[in-house]
Amino acid sequence: MKSVFTLFLLHASFLLFSQNSIRAAGAVSPLAIFSSEWNQVKYSKCNTAVNAAYLSKSEKEVIYILNLIRTYPALFARTVLKQYPGLSGNGYLADDTYYYKSLVDTLLLLQPMNMLYPDKSCFNSAKSHAYQSGISGYVGHERKTPDSKLKKHYYGECCDYGRKDALEIVLSLLIDEGIPSLGHRDICLSSYTKVGVSIQPHKKYGTNAVLDFIY
Repeated sequence: MKSVFTLFLLHASFLLFSQNSIRAAGAVSPLAIFSSEWNQVKYSKCNTAVNAAYLSKSEKEVIYILNLIRTYPALFARTVLKQYPGLSGNGYLADDTYYYKSLVDTLLLLQPMNMLYPDKSCFNSAKSHAYQSGISGYVGHERKTPDSKLKKHYYGECCDYGRKDALEIVLSLLIDEGIPSLGHRDICLSSYTKVGVSIQPHKKYGTNAVLDFIY
């Protein structure tokens, strides 16, 4: 079993490799290191949050990547998912049937879906919850403060802890390791039309991301 420090180094190396490769290639896509195919102009239509000034770069990329997956699921499975276990240092995933391989199979068969568009009310909902959860170190969906309760606005919600890279957040939710119901995956691949994303500091895990979806 790899030590926590070793896993940290592998994770850090993966992120650095990703960022440096994207810059070196002059890439326009956050998935370009997995295949130059993703740099084709036609895929830029999936960047629906590009002009949402209230979102950070990483928050916009979460929506961009979700849309690329929802619109081109088989291509994502053949390029990104195929390489992810090795590049990320999580080689054990390649042998995991329930979480990893089931996601590959699902995306290979999935018909293209509608794209998600950023929604300010969903963002305010996600930001309030991520911010308050971060301050207290809370993990879960229950709104604990008057502000969070007032701004609550979603039909489906995903929360992720300990990751701030957009692709890592999305893959964590889709692989859904340790969640037998695969609830996060189901939400990310459901027929929602709008989403808000907020990535905030977290007292216990360093970072937490909240994604709030509506129809």
